[in-house]
Amino acid sequence: MNIISLGAGVQSSTMALMAAHGEFDVMPDAAIFADTQAEPKEVYEWLDWLEKQLPFPVHRVVEGNLKDDSMEIRLSKKSGKNYIKTLIPYFIKNADPKKRDGILMRKCTADYKLKPIFKKAKELAGVPRACKEVKVISWIGISRDEAQRMKPSREKWAENRFPLIEKSMYRGQCIEWMKANGYPEPPRSACTFCPYHSNNEWRRLNNNDFQKAVEFEKTIQKLVVEKDGALNGTPFLHSSMIPLGEVDLSDESKKQPDMFNNECEGMCGV
Repeated sequence: MNIISLGAGVQSSTMALMAAHGEFDVMPDAAIFADTQAEPKEVYEWLDWLEKQLPFPVHRVVEGNLKDDSMEIRLSKKSGKNYIKTLIPYFIKNADPKKRDGILMRKCTADYKLKPIFKKAKELAGVPRACKEVKVISWIGISRDEAQRMKPSREKWAENRFPLIEKSMYRGQCIEWMKANGYPEPPRSACTFCPYHSNNEWRRLNNNDFQKAVEFEKTIQKLVVEKDGALNGTPFLHSSMIPLGEVDLSDESKKQPDMFNNECEGMCGV
């Protein structure tokens, strides 16, 4: 089966619509959108519209609510202490000023994007247990300007395909294709509180979503102090280690590096 991993951003939306126009050698059998339940409102509105334009079904899958799961207080059976799961790659300001600050490993993409997509793809294609034969061609909407995000499939039953790379298309050309075919430009797809946001992406959030991200950061910091303690530091959403609501996002000296293209698995916002 040919299955699109649909992030509902510019590239994957363009790829899906190009497929609908018959611009690739085969028509996809389906698309899968993994919903972290933390996307901006405009992404869900876009997805509602996009589904109606495609001749193949779009399956929405949910592993959990990333925001709620990140704030859930858990009890360790081993130590008997409370803790929270560090699913998101927070920037950590070390409690010891003599030690270096850092950033946590990203677990959200693997757990809330890849896992449910793989599960649904196996179901759709009828992949048997321990299968080592390719049963799924997974279409991923990575463009030439993001070629560093291309990776082989981690599953033996799946093979990754990059149709936009095959057509030597850049992100800007995707937007041009959309306009030329009478389609609106898709929104950027990524969780509202993603630490990989550039300053520009933080500015692009509507005020309601931005304020929710500010409150989310405050809640996580409070939980870490009260219930966790294992981080040995304070988590932040911005690399400046300044509370998000206080960062001057127009100040280039506090510019957030755009880590999305370099670090993301290629499944969040393509």
